[in-house]
Amino acid sequence: MKYFSKASSSSKNNASIKIKDSQIIFGTTPESNDSLPNPAELFLGSFSACILKNVERFSILMNFNYSNAEIIVSTTRLEKPPRLDKINYELTIYSQDNNLNISLLKKNIEKFGTIFNTVKSSCFIVGEIKKC
Repeated sequence: MKYFSKASSSSKNNASIKIKDSQIIFGTTPESNDSLPNPAELFLGSFSACILKNVERFSILMNFNYSNAEIIVSTTRLEKPPRLDKINYELTIYSQDNNLNISLLKKNIEKFGTIFNTVKSSCFIVGEIKKC
């Protein structure tokens, strides 16, 4: 598989990423710090999207139903050199299905997630999955 995106910005303005039929606007100026995502937040969004996509994928393979899933991801930025140190995630799956095996789902997400494995090769990840 191959992936493609195109991004652009102009001086003293914000920027955007074009992916397929979607456009994501992100902040590059101090004025947008409180209103638009920055690159680190987009990175965490990609990590979140990978996990949620795999919840859907494994709901089919593991034969469980769920109504929705939510994920909270956080990290700390270190200064020298600038980098993300440790990523924490908390995934909540809303399901009444007894077929949902949380430990197997976590193992599968952490073994087969493309973005997850890419991040794991350079950053420590700690995660928890809860069923509600």
